[in-house]
This record gives sequence, structure tokens and C-alpha cells, in this order.
Amino acid sequence: MKKMTFNKRDFMLRASFFIFVIAIWHFTVKMFDISSLVFPAPAGVIAALYKGIVSGEYLLHTGVTLYETLMGFAIGAIIALILGGLIGQIRILEKILYPYIVAFQAMPKVAIAPLFVAWFGFGVTSKIIITATIVFFPILANTIVGLRSAPREQIEMMTAFTASPWQMFQMVRFPHALPYIFAGLDIGIVLAIIGAIVGEFVGAQAGLGYLILQRNFSMDITGVFAILIVLSAIGIGLHTIMKIIAKRTIYWSETSEDLRQQ
Repeated sequence: MKKMTFNKRDFMLRASFFIFVIAIWHFTVKMFDISSLVFPAPAGVIAALYKGIVSGEYLLHTGVTLYETLMGFAIGAIIALILGGLIGQIRILEKILYPYIVAFQAMPKVAIAPLFVAWFGFGVTSKIIITATIVFFPILANTIVGLRSAPREQIEMMTAFTASPWQMFQMVRFPHALPYIFAGLDIGIVLAIIGAIVGEFVGAQAGLGYLILQRNFSMDITGVFAILIVLSAIGIGLHTIMKIIAKRTIYWSETSEDLRQQ
């Protein structure tokens, strides 16, 4: 009962803050008579959002962006988890590969995105690859740190019992790494949306990023704000799903307890 009350209080606080922000937004636009070409009023944004949903336009483009986001996230996460698992276990791989991984991560993805579009075309493939490269590093780094976070006493005890490397991984390293891995996945799923939009900005035939560019070209700033709300909703939804999965998977850890209280 106490937990439900806490969650209800959290919801009320967030809802109150949201209403407060909308009210400030509305009165700022009205007070300073700001043009909708610069900063549209909330009512106009809601009207544009409703129109886009009812017409089915947002549904089509949201489907494209969501597909690019999820596919890019899945590919980037799988590669990061496999490589992170190997590097976390084999130190020599870190010495060989990690400098190159960091060097690639340091390259601005906005700068190399046009290369992917030139190589893989204007379709969804280039967007998926861009998204995968963006989500890769945080998941990789968290996986490596997580696998090395196991308490030394447990490792020494397993070694004393002549545990095999696989048993050590399965019974000690992997369980301790899971909270770190899910933290990386949570960051990655949000970055995946940014990756898909960056790719669509560079060159696309569909998607919410493509739609934002179209609205910008026609000076429809109200429409841009409406699409940004759609993107925010997608981000919140994916983050919430990842939280639920983490809570059910790592129920024994302190991280899971923190997730329950959110």
C-alpha cells in the first residue's frame, strides 16, 4: 500500500510540473506576443499534433523511425555485448582493440553519417547502421566495467573450488555485470532514437527526421514542435519498457530496488 501511495505521489508531482511548464510556456508566448514562426503557443502545437495523428501521417513516419531505432539498437547492442564480454574476460583484447574503439567513438557521428548514406543509400539500412554505431559504445563500456565489478572474494572462492572460466562467468561475473549492462542498454535505447533522426536528417525518404526537415523548409515551426513531442513520447516509452525489463531481470540487486521506486 505504501509503495502505491509513493508512486501516486510521484505521478502527481510529475503531472503538476508538466502543467506548470505548459502554463509558463503559454503565458510567455501571450505576454511577449511571440510569433508562431519563432515559438508557437501550446494550443497550436496540440492542434498540429492532433492533425498529424488523425491524418495518419505521423503513424507512417513513426513506424519508419521506430523500425530504424529498434533494429539499430538491437544490432549495436548484440555486437557490443559480445565484444564487451570478450574484452571483459580477455585483457589482451582490450589492449589491442580498445584504443581503436575509442578513436571511432570520438568521431562525431553527424560528420560520418553522410558517408554511411553514400555507402548504403537513402533507405533504412544507412539509418540502422548509424543508429548501431551510436548505441554501441555505452553498452560496450558498461559491459566491460560490469564484468570486472565482481567482488574479488567471490572470484577467489570460485578459483579455490577449481571453477572453470565458464562457471566463473556464469555464476559470478555475469550476474554482477547485469545492472551495468542494463544501465548501458537504457542509455543506448534513448541514443538509438537520436541516431535514427540524425540519419534521416542527412538523407531519407521517410521518418520523423525527414518530416521535421519538411516542416522546417515550409517554416512550419508549430509542426516541428508537434513532431518533437512525438519523439519525446517514443523516448519515454522505450525507456519505461527498458526499466520494466531490468526490474524483472535483476530483481535481486539494489538497482532493481531503485527502479521499483521510480
